[in-house]
Amino acid sequence: MKSFYNITYRYFRAPWDIGPRKELVELVEGGRIKPCRAIDLGSGTASNCVFLAQRGFDVTGVDYSPAAIELGKQRAVEAGVSANFVVDDLTKLSHIAGPFDLLVDYGTLDDLRPPARELYTGSMLPLTRPGSLFLLYTFEWQPRWWERPFFSGLAMEPGEAERRFSPYFEIELIVRETDYSRWPAGYAVYLMMRK
Repeated sequence: MKSFYNITYRYFRAPWDIGPRKELVELVEGGRIKPCRAIDLGSGTASNCVFLAQRGFDVTGVDYSPAAIELGKQRAVEAGVSANFVVDDLTKLSHIAGPFDLLVDYGTLDDLRPPARELYTGSMLPLTRPGSLFLLYTFEWQPRWWERPFFSGLAMEPGEAERRFSPYFEIELIVRETDYSRWPAGYAVYLMMRK
């Protein structure tokens, strides 16, 4: 997978390169999330990092793809903002130290197989403190029988986010949409606060 992302970020425009994500924009512009020390877990094309930096956040983007980190640095320079970018593996972070006030994950956790999701959770919790916010966007639907062998690592099942994070966070569901006539069939966005 790492080679896929490196090639995509270095030579192509990623299909998920659609600018800062709607829910993040609404929460920031609506005042629910205020400027603070923030980290984008799996920063990819850096759209969320640039958006946050433009609004006064002290933001760090972390990704395991060196090409994504180079793209992030380039986009921050082009936008005239300051942001930190670090190559690291979210399942065993070794170059990032918390705490952060805001953690953002748009489509990274759901890309991991279940054992790696456990490692991710163990890595990201030390980046938080009581009151830290965690904004999680995830593909989420109950996979159909024919999807299970191929796509079990591309989506979380309904209830998984609550089971995984409720011991540590108060969880608010921002949006959940499921439509089995399209693919991916569904997504959910959660805003969590560290207990």
